[in-house]
Amino acid sequence: MLLHIPGLFAREEVLRVREALEQTEWADGKITAGHQSAKAKHNLQLPEGHPLAKEIGAAMLELWQNPLFMSAALPHKVFPPLVNCYTGGGSFDFHIDNSVRQARGSVERVRTDLSSTLFFSDPDDYDGGELVIQDTFGTRQIKLPAGDMLLYPATSLHKVNAVTRGARYASFFWTQSLVRDDGHRTLLFEMDTAIQQLSRDVPDHPSLIQLTGTYHNLLRQWVEV
Repeated sequence: MLLHIPGLFAREEVLRVREALEQTEWADGKITAGHQSAKAKHNLQLPEGHPLAKEIGAAMLELWQNPLFMSAALPHKVFPPLVNCYTGGGSFDFHIDNSVRQARGSVERVRTDLSSTLFFSDPDDYDGGELVIQDTFGTRQIKLPAGDMLLYPATSLHKVNAVTRGARYASFFWTQSLVRDDGHRTLLFEMDTAIQQLSRDVPDHPSLIQLTGTYHNLLRQWVEV
């Protein structure tokens, strides 16, 4: 499931963050890449624990309460957000994200069920830089407005095309879901979406109780804690 979550950051907040990113010092993006990914990764990144990265991460804590994200991701653990920049031909060739992440200085491990990319640059700010994702429905090329986020399975083969003009700023993080299987998560998300729509359209319909019960019984069957 690929899900576009719009408007996580207000325009004013996006501009403030991007201005700070334009003025900060960056490190080689390979600092958080695995052995294979390091061969394909050509970008800049804020080091883990960088004050600006921590500030952006703190601001995003509230975003994880977003109803659409909660319904789709069913989050259990979230790896602290990282921040990157693609410019001057920077790219990241096809790869699959590491299956387990451990934040620097932490003993807790996060299974990377879902990847998220939150854009801080508008599509008109740069040429290239598309997030290219291969899934069962084919290949998608995605550039979202600043402040919007894409949620997608971390099992997907994906890449970032070379940025040939301007700069592409984004934050990215991984989520360990309560439900490991992407197909099960998708079914639950579609059912939850339908239940919410029916609750608005026919709030007193008796079948809503049965449907809600079925949702929670499926969740109970598939959840891992």
